[in-house]
Amino acid sequence: MNIAILSRGEALYSTQSLLKAGEARNHTMEVLDPSYCNLAVENGKAVLYFQNELVDDLHAVIPRIGASNTYFGTNVVRHFEAMGVFSAVSSEGISNSRDKWTCFQILAKHQIPVPRTIYASFFEFEEQLKTFNGKPIIIKLLEGTHGEGVILTESPQNALATIETLNAAGVKFLLQEYIEEANGADVRAIVVDGVVVAAMKRKCKLGDFRSNLHRGGTSEMISLSSAEEKIAIKAAKAMNLGFCGVDILQSKNGPLVLEINSTPGLEGIENTSGKNVSKSVIGFIERNKKSQ
Repeated sequence: MNIAILSRGEALYSTQSLLKAGEARNHTMEVLDPSYCNLAVENGKAVLYFQNELVDDLHAVIPRIGASNTYFGTNVVRHFEAMGVFSAVSSEGISNSRDKWTCFQILAKHQIPVPRTIYASFFEFEEQLKTFNGKPIIIKLLEGTHGEGVILTESPQNALATIETLNAAGVKFLLQEYIEEANGADVRAIVVDGVVVAAMKRKCKLGDFRSNLHRGGTSEMISLSSAEEKIAIKAAKAMNLGFCGVDILQSKNGPLVLEINSTPGLEGIENTSGKNVSKSVIGFIERNKKSQ
């Protein structure tokens, strides 16, 4: 098959891992930078050009759409879908996972537990803060990755100044309970085609509360509990994502889904778990092309 990885970073570990996995299965692999894709509708059909060359020979794409390129990158994926090209990650899933509130709404619809979260109303935020009963509050921007745009405030009073600043800047955000018993750690599960293929536990560095490896966090291999595995698979299905990372908090009330990542980094998870996630993604594509 002819498979393209939609990535702006050909040298990145994740892109290279996927390239090697596809080539090992004798597929013709290439990297297309979405920024250089020109989209058009001609004669009633979706057509796509890459650097002015018509792209009409692809069987599948693997989106690696960065947060800074969500809108146009998602449009590129949707265009390939309109052309009948199979995408390992749906455009709908990318779009919905990038907006944290939309993601939580979808998870709630499917009765998937998440930390208590409030969409901040600039007209009612003082009343909303009172509902946290003086406990620490997480403030999250609606969009953000790698722990960016996430602030821990020790109390509703401490949160007020941050909220007023965000309000003045017209920034939209969420208020979320802080799960203290998680101790700055979470579980990252990679789901491919409805199966958890790799997992790790991430722990924040000293002085931080965010467990992201990009921020100096550490990781270790972990075997998921039955409940954690079920919630990861259910969350991926709810978000219509055939390939994604599901971040889970281990709370006293059971596992809680913290976030869904439609473009999970592969270096940390592959090195920590010893699992070849990229090989699983290629297998996912092969199975879906056979069934079409």
